[in-house]
Amino acid sequence: MVVDAHHHFWDPAKASYPWMTDALAPIRRRFGPEDLEPLLAANGIDRTVLVQTRSSLEETREFLATAAQHDFIAGVVGWVDLTADVAKQIAALQAGPVGKAGLAYDILARARELPAALALVKAIPDMRFVIDHIAKPPIASGATSEWAAGLKPLAAFPNVFIKLSGMVTEADWRRWTVRDITPYVQRVLEWFGPERCVFGSDWPVCLVAASYARVIDACGQAIGDLPMDERERIFGGNAAVLYRLPVLATADGRS
Repeated sequence: MVVDAHHHFWDPAKASYPWMTDALAPIRRRFGPEDLEPLLAANGIDRTVLVQTRSSLEETREFLATAAQHDFIAGVVGWVDLTADVAKQIAALQAGPVGKAGLAYDILARARELPAALALVKAIPDMRFVIDHIAKPPIASGATSEWAAGLKPLAAFPNVFIKLSGMVTEADWRRWTVRDITPYVQRVLEWFGPERCVFGSDWPVCLVAASYARVIDACGQAIGDLPMDERERIFGGNAAVLYRLPVLATADGRS
């Protein structure tokens, strides 16, 4: 089973997205299942994980409903208000279409927030965590010291995974090559191992810098000459472990 463990849907005509700056004007339109499904078929992706775009419980409910209507969406990363009754909110969500789904926590952080992420991981040792977008290193500038110093300690915790996602938008959007992202991917592989690295496209955000197909290809090249079983874990198996996704056979018998 090949999994894209990080993508989004949105509709600026119906909701506000404060992070969607003028630089992102080319993608300031509706993106939904009808846009993504042909790309999945064309690129051999079997299942996906749909990730929140707003601090909105309403969006979380909408995404769960969308997942229930589309078999290719195997999981949802939703938002809940951590300052309110989290258990009550989750119980209400689980009464909907996703039932007994296991929970993991996505951490979206840059280098400056990684010390706080480390404190969180230490405080909740039984939770599965994943660092999104390899913690958004400044690939365009080539600066690595603060990013590396903050990220490497998180790899010591076996319950922390990391997503190989969101990299092309941290590079030079117009001139990036696989060579630009490979050193970062290789360091992450060294620290976390192939058993905790998870591929995600960050579609449609990625479209400002690369097509869906190019993002997949770039990740495949950047991880290097790994054995097939390790590549399969990065492109599917690890996402299934992280998010407790159902392992479903595909049309050609893969799982």
